[in-house]
Amino acid sequence: MYMKGTAARMGVMKRVSLVFKAKANKALDKMEDPRETLDYSYQRQLELLTKVRRGVADVATSRKRVELQMNQLQQSANKLEDQARKALSMGREDLAREALSRKSSAQSQLNDLQVQYAQLQAEEEKLTVASQRLQAKVDAFRTRKETIKATYTAAEAQTRINEAFSGISEEMGDVGMAIQRAEDKTAQMQARAGAIDELMASGALDDVGGHRDDIQSELDMMAASSDVERDLARLKGELTASAPKQIEPGAGGPNGGSQAAQAPQAAQGPYTPQYTPPQQAEQADQYQQTQGAGLPVADLPGLGGDQPQDGDS
Repeated sequence: MYMKGTAARMGVMKRVSLVFKAKANKALDKMEDPRETLDYSYQRQLELLTKVRRGVADVATSRKRVELQMNQLQQSANKLEDQARKALSMGREDLAREALSRKSSAQSQLNDLQVQYAQLQAEEEKLTVASQRLQAKVDAFRTRKETIKATYTAAEAQTRINEAFSGISEEMGDVGMAIQRAEDKTAQMQARAGAIDELMASGALDDVGGHRDDIQSELDMMAASSDVERDLARLKGELTASAPKQIEPGAGGPNGGSQAAQAPQAAQGPYTPQYTPPQQAEQADQYQQTQGAGLPVADLPGLGGDQPQDGDS
């Protein structure tokens, strides 16, 4: 049981570690800028190139020092040979032998330095070639780096422009949402203003800044009613004028005077419609109704022949 619990804990720890690594890798990938990475790589190559050049300079310095030592030993060997020749000329063979012995030791050192000099010279040539090749590689990398950076910058700018045009970028999305909210609020305020205007016009809402004038409201209503009555009377007059009614006399009635008065008008020619006021039209209707009932015309107001004149009692 203990082994199983330990294995389960180890499995959980591995999963947690894997999730953490995945999250960290994603965050680093999001934060990574290829241009910065290229600049860093170029900086590292420049540092490596500087180290190679410094190595070439160090090898060249060592070679120069060996060359100076070789020159000194060569001069010393030449001097010892001259001393041996001079000692022999003076009959000092022992001194000549000592000088030649020292010359032999110097020559041996000179030979060693020549070998070392050859090695340093070969190493210097190798480092010089490597430095030149590295320099060419660094130059090519720098050109490619600048090209990649320019391309990446252009692609990034194009992406931002396309996102701005399409409205999917964060900045433009916020702007679009702000504009939409402003338009919605404006439409809502316009609708509210229109609704309040309609309610105030209909009288459902009163002006809070003052009291309502009831007298003026009543006068407005009376004026509107008067206009309606005037239009109604005008329409009735037009209908009466367009369809006139002829009054027929009754048999043996006392209305002979009226019929005689109408006879000349009928003899003059066809009937010409004239405008009849609404009050006279109403009296004519009452007259026709009373003719059928046998009532005398004198009983109707305004139509009898014996109407009192001015001055009559």
